[in-house]
Amino acid sequence: MPVNAFTSFSLDRRSLFLLTAAAAGSSLLAACGSDAAGTSGDGMKTTFLSYLPLETLSLTPELLAVAGGHFTKHGLEVTLQPVKGSPQAMQTLLAGISPITRLGQIDVMTAIADTAQPLVSIGTLTRGSSLRFVYSKKKHPLEKPEDFVGQTMGVPSEGGTSDKVVSLVLASSGLDPKQTKRQVVGLTPGTFDLVQQGRIAGYVVSIDTANILAAQNPDAGIFDPAQYVKSDSQVYVTTKDATKKDTGILKAFMAGIHDALAAIVADESLDETIKQLRGKYSFATLDDDKIAKASLTMMRKLWTGGDPSKPLLVTDESAWTAGYKELTDAGAAKSGGTAGTWFDNSLLPKT
Repeated sequence: MPVNAFTSFSLDRRSLFLLTAAAAGSSLLAACGSDAAGTSGDGMKTTFLSYLPLETLSLTPELLAVAGGHFTKHGLEVTLQPVKGSPQAMQTLLAGISPITRLGQIDVMTAIADTAQPLVSIGTLTRGSSLRFVYSKKKHPLEKPEDFVGQTMGVPSEGGTSDKVVSLVLASSGLDPKQTKRQVVGLTPGTFDLVQQGRIAGYVVSIDTANILAAQNPDAGIFDPAQYVKSDSQVYVTTKDATKKDTGILKAFMAGIHDALAAIVADESLDETIKQLRGKYSFATLDDDKIAKASLTMMRKLWTGGDPSKPLLVTDESAWTAGYKELTDAGAAKSGGTAGTWFDNSLLPKT
């Protein structure tokens, strides 16, 4: 099913609740019940909305914060709840069902600029794109933006970050994003069969999925959109209301994430990180030493921006506003917004 190059929406709290509940099913409601942003016993409880499946190393900061006890250290019990893509994560957040998610900077900026959604970025995780496009070297190499014209790209959800990054790759070279069709597909390595069959030219995956495909299949080529797109950072997001109502929970959450990231940065060999993750989780890319270490090394560079001496999670205003300019120049977001007011570093731990 084709999707638009850039998607915006207006939201009503009640309709969002019904839409999200229907789409996500009873498990989401159970996970995000009355304790989702409240207290229980001696500690606090909350639910983190993940647009990613839990079986990916792209979710390592959250997975390790749970498995390594970093959330617990700050008095917080966190349930990791997968939802169907970044649009639903944003919708669920805006409906007030949970106070925290992680989204692409692109999604956040377009939602605020285009429809004035009350979103606030409270921490920048990656300093570059954590997405990769996988293609078949034999069927149809994707080595430059022009190679995407007239093709169909697989994306995990309509109107989400992956979809928009494909559009920005084309826009960066003055190409019309509508010249590339989109089809919703799974994120798994198995989707590569569709590429080899010629049904899609390529599809968008996480770093660890790209690494496992490249290791298993010599026909798998990898395209890094960061060559052309600068605004695809990953940020932790809440709402304006939640910054006031759930301040304690948000501070504890960000402190737990910070501690998990700091532990990974300090773990040069990554042996302890992998050991702790495997103590609670098991999935293909984590269980393979070579893939896990290669993926985590690449992600660690994204988290630190290549400079471990710089503070983790702190949003740099110049990079943030430059990202907004890229989006407005590409026609992906309305101009005239004050991007400098769309983030808040005050909920991060003082280090």
